[in-house]
Amino acid sequence: MPSNMKQIFTKKNIIVTLSGLIVATVFASLFSYCVPENSGNIALIYILALIVIVRYTDGYLPGVISSVVAVVCVNFLFTYPYFELNFTLSGYPITFLEMLGVTLLTSTMTASMKQQAQMIAEKDKLLSETEKEKMRANLLRAISHDLRTPLTGIIGASSSYLDNGALLSDKEKIAIVTHIHEDANWLLNMVENLLSVTRIQDQTSAVKKTDESVEEIVSAAINRLKKRLPEASVNVSVPDELLILPMDAILIEQVLINLLENAIIHSQSHEPILFYVDDDDRNVTFHVKDYGIGIAPERLKDIFDGNSYIGNRESDSNKGMGIGLSICKTIITAHNGTINARNHEKGAEFYFTLPKGN
Repeated sequence: MPSNMKQIFTKKNIIVTLSGLIVATVFASLFSYCVPENSGNIALIYILALIVIVRYTDGYLPGVISSVVAVVCVNFLFTYPYFELNFTLSGYPITFLEMLGVTLLTSTMTASMKQQAQMIAEKDKLLSETEKEKMRANLLRAISHDLRTPLTGIIGASSSYLDNGALLSDKEKIAIVTHIHEDANWLLNMVENLLSVTRIQDQTSAVKKTDESVEEIVSAAINRLKKRLPEASVNVSVPDELLILPMDAILIEQVLINLLENAIIHSQSHEPILFYVDDDDRNVTFHVKDYGIGIAPERLKDIFDGNSYIGNRESDSNKGMGIGLSICKTIITAHNGTINARNHEKGAEFYFTLPKGN
């Protein structure tokens, strides 16, 4: 059997066609029994069945075959003399042409709709792949910057210590070791961010969410931040009532740490960071607000793309947060949430929203 015929006589087409005709015949029989004086409307039942058959089968042939069978059923079962085929009836050709016309028209429209739906799906898939490639390129660009800078600092500081260790004072040695320690911590943060992305990509569907206490997640993030940046000053405000959200706790904790570190390091301010949480009937919103130099307006629109750096000054880009913010967006998007950044009168604010339901 040719391949195109195999596509027409598929299991799905056969089941849908037979089911549609059988159901139409049952309803037509019930209608004929209950309202025998309006038996002329039985053809409409078969026409509706033909529309359904054409809608849920592939190709024109199932509809055409169904229209022929429907006309025969109307003639044989529901037209006097009953249980006899009579092709000489005055209205018979018109009934056949009506059913065939409905079938062909519906088939044409359905085929066109299916083709358009397929084209839209392919276009969406292409756009999705393009977006993924863009994200990968941005991440690679951010990684090359964010890893190269601290590595260069570690190599430079360690080389200075090795070459001139005997000539350095204790204060200078402590300063060099402190610099190495800070850059090593920064690299650790980068590794944690990359592991967060891997955690998302390793899951076949959406992130695995469990009900978590917002207050506990915030507390865990602040504690980890304090270990990394002991001098950090953060004012925290969360609602008094217990807030429970479906989330991946490890990933959301990483987002909070990224945003808080970004505010502390890049705001270039000694003012405490304000972190607060508010909620409404559907969502919970997390805010990280600093009182520093703000964000350059031209960078706001693509700040989460992975190739943007935060501050307004070139000196601020020695340790960019491009990869960190890009990963924040990836995590929040995987949670069906949104993340944004904006300037206020005295600095910058990052905030993200998570839905209360799954």
